[in-house]
Amino acid sequence: MKLGIAADHGGYELKTIIHKLLTSLGHEVKDFGAFSLDDKDDYPDFVVPLARAVAGQEVERGIAVCGSGVGASVVANKIPGARAALITDHFSAHQGVEDDDLNIICLGGRITGVMVAQELVQAFLDAKFSQAERHLRRLHKVIALEK
Repeated sequence: MKLGIAADHGGYELKTIIHKLLTSLGHEVKDFGAFSLDDKDDYPDFVVPLARAVAGQEVERGIAVCGSGVGASVVANKIPGARAALITDHFSAHQGVEDDDLNIICLGGRITGVMVAQELVQAFLDAKFSQAERHLRRLHKVIALEK
């Protein structure tokens, strides 16, 4: 799968670990930064280009990490076609994709432990959108809001 990943200083360390995991699993990863630890960087500078790449289908799915995951989620959802959520549990990691066609998982680099983050990312990547009529109906309503 072709994936995108982005983080600010609060998610930089976790992003580095997840990036290595993804490449070890054979995924192609486009890194949107940060490329070094800089306490003065801002999550929108990295997450917005990631969200645009996901929405534009340059990458299939995205992983965004900031300190709490909240800011990354907020800014990613400003981009039409990006469907991002802060994920903290296994069920939501796959259910968000299956029912809501989630295409960006947001994680908190200061909140989520490495092993949990790896499990959440794996569940997110393994999940497929169900295409169920009720989920398609709801998704079309969300898409209509973006116009």
